[in-house]
Amino acid sequence: MSKILENLNESQRKAVVETEGPVMVIAGAGSGKTRVLTFRVAYLLELGVDPFHILALTFTNKAAREMTERILTIVGNSEAKNVWMGTFHSVFARVLRIEGHRLGYPSNYTIYDSDDSKRVVRNLIKENSLDEKLYQPGYITQRISAAKTSLISSEEYQSNPEIQEYDNAAGKPLTGKIFQQYQNRLMRSSAMDFDDLLYNMNILLRDFPDVLYKYQQKFRYILVDEYQDTNYAQYLIVKKLAANNENLCVVGR
Repeated sequence: MSKILENLNESQRKAVVETEGPVMVIAGAGSGKTRVLTFRVAYLLELGVDPFHILALTFTNKAAREMTERILTIVGNSEAKNVWMGTFHSVFARVLRIEGHRLGYPSNYTIYDSDDSKRVVRNLIKENSLDEKLYQPGYITQRISAAKTSLISSEEYQSNPEIQEYDNAAGKPLTGKIFQQYQNRLMRSSAMDFDDLLYNMNILLRDFPDVLYKYQQKFRYILVDEYQDTNYAQYLIVKKLAANNENLCVVGR
């Protein structure tokens, strides 16, 4: 038996060694779910899998760092640093540095945080001579974020009758217009917000078959921590990337 498996219980060991095909691990908090992912990556490396072919997605940078450190300790191999490990946003921001030119972005595009987004929206509200007490920047950015998470573009937002009816009923009929202006402003500034990182990754995989094929071949083993927290945009990315090899392991509660 591999030494990597010695410190695992029977259930954990089974989840680690089943490396081919889809695996879902459901367990309660504190039961060692993340431990399974960590040892699974270490086991794949021991089997000789190229670390560049492993994609491990977490929900916090802290979790990604801790997993990397544990894997390095387990396998004693600096190659573990070459595993593509990080949050959904950090990993796909990295991909977009490489592929974003297809969508009109330079490799050195800027990433706007929530404060940056609110600042842009606030400026647009003023430029449109709208009442900021009605068109609150926080509310508008939330509406934009929800749309992008659902993979709804600014054009689709404005042409969707249900969305327009909702905004009209809320007394904010120009939300879609602000959304469109916001996207135009970001493009002119060569910038993406956090939601764009997932939205644009989906667009890349949807509209460029060669990009989809490239990353399906690259990420031959995909692992996702806290899978129950994935949103629609994250779910679709994982589904598309794993569709070819189907070596997907997700853990959740």
